[in-house]
Amino acid sequence: MTDSLSDLDRIDLKILNCLQRDGRLSNLKLAEAVTLSPTAVLARVQRLTRGGYILGYEARLNPLKLGRGMMVFVEVLLDRTTPNVFEQFKAAVQVHDAIMECHMVAGGFDYLLKTRMADMAAYRDFAGTVLWQLPGVRETRTYAVMEEVKATTRLPL
Repeated sequence: MTDSLSDLDRIDLKILNCLQRDGRLSNLKLAEAVTLSPTAVLARVQRLTRGGYILGYEARLNPLKLGRGMMVFVEVLLDRTTPNVFEQFKAAVQVHDAIMECHMVAGGFDYLLKTRMADMAAYRDFAGTVLWQLPGVRETRTYAVMEEVKATTRLPL
């Protein structure tokens, strides 16, 4: 299986859509939803997993209930844009759990980070002890989220 949407048929896409909505869907319920036998569906799910279309399964947790109610995006501008600085920065962000996502971007800054904190005091502490200590950081811009309007991990298929 190659990494192409054209390699997937209508049933594969339906399986992926069902699993995006509910990753805990039993094989029997999934088979009913796509009108195939459980054995055939299991084989397809295994093939989709081996092919890298399904990366894994996880529970979505409520950040408010777990003391991480404030989402903050941070633009990071590095002091130099050399391969060595990029590698050091990428390695450093991997070890900090508060950094949920890190994306290298094109434009007026180098990286966009997504973090979740308890509150602004926790973010101030994080900025001073982690963020501004990351290798190569020259400048940051912080955007505290006032309202999360839409958040999904589902891909349109």
